[in-house]
Amino acid sequence: MNILIFGPNGSGKGTMGAIVKDKFPTAHIESGVIFRENIKGGTDLGKKAKEFIDKGDLVPDDITIPMILDRLKKDDCKKGWLLDGFPRNDVQAKKLAEALKASNMKLDFVIEILLDRDIAKKRIMGRRLCANDNNHPNNIYFDAIKPNGDKCRVCGGSLSTRADDQDETAINKRHDIYYDKNTGTLAAAYFFKDLSKKEGTKYIELDASADVKTVADALMKQLV
Repeated sequence: MNILIFGPNGSGKGTMGAIVKDKFPTAHIESGVIFRENIKGGTDLGKKAKEFIDKGDLVPDDITIPMILDRLKKDDCKKGWLLDGFPRNDVQAKKLAEALKASNMKLDFVIEILLDRDIAKKRIMGRRLCANDNNHPNNIYFDAIKPNGDKCRVCGGSLSTRADDQDETAINKRHDIYYDKNTGTLAAAYFFKDLSKKEGTKYIELDASADVKTVADALMKQLV
């Protein structure tokens, strides 16, 4: 199965992607990794992309999309793929849909992870990392997983924060792009939502406000 996934920072998109990968024979493809692989490998597209990146410019879609399509044609994607991190706006959505169609790649599912913007922000900024196990859930904003003072609620280990989790300006900037329904990432998701009605792709709206297991169980029931 071929899957496109949308979700704001803080929604658990990466976690859901990993769960899908473990459950089904799909390759989890992240757009940022594709850039790094092409640049490191010295591919023609990678060299072109690097010229823009080195100047601090956005890489044009006519370089990005061929790079993504090339990745989706690799052997590990033959049984299916889950594309994460692209498209980021409505223009990219339209170009990606056209490119997939031209390459005879069927899109089976589109997943939109739903989460209130304020909650998404609190999930990021309230996150605390346990020195013993980063997977121990600790967040100062949510009672169910609130740490015991400055100690991990699970094991009592010391807690710390990631610097980028506390960069409110950067978080707001990323969320401004994602939650933009006119030209941003949500506009891209809505483009595929409209397209799904015509082309038979299943569009899944996933409420991410519950715990991970509940959200994952809800997703698995719909990926059929």
